Amino acid sequence: MAKAIKTIEPIKKTQEEIRKEALEEIQDALVDNKEAVLGTIDMMKNLEKSGVTRFLNGLFSEADQVLEVVVQEAAKEENTNALRNALLLMGTLGTIDMKQIEPLLLKVNNGVARVAENPDPEKKTGYVELMKKLKDPEVNRSLTILVRFLEGMGQTTEEEERN
Repeated sequence: MAKAIKTIEPIKKTQEEIRKEALEEIQDALVDNKEAVLGTIDMMKNLEKSGVTRFLNGLFSEADQVLEVVVQEAAKEENTNALRNALLLMGTLGTIDMKQIEPLLLKVNNGVARVAENPDPEKKTGYVELMKKLKDPEVNRSLTILVRFLEGMGQTTEEEERN
């Protein structure tokens, strides 16, 4: 009479079978993502051609030294202030409404173009000529804009400031 089976031992895969399955899985993934793989290869070719891969390899191989230099430079007060100022500037730029500032920038461009035509005129403007220019609608409009701009700059902004 046969003995009863008390334990079932799973069939162990050989190292070769495990390797074959892994290769098949990789091949399937490559076929399924053919465009992404080919695009990545093109990108890597371009990075190699431009020297970026050599740069990155050098950077990563000396990562400890590079990190030490970066930390030393970042710890300097002027660099810390520069980083703080850059972040503050980026935050401030985000609050500017370009739709409001665009007309003013166009006017500034026109003024710069006018000055570029004759940057150093030989004839200087005297008091009498200046008073006559105040009657010129373009000059008067520009002065009005400038005065309104200066009034806006003079307003208190403590509640809007970020420290």
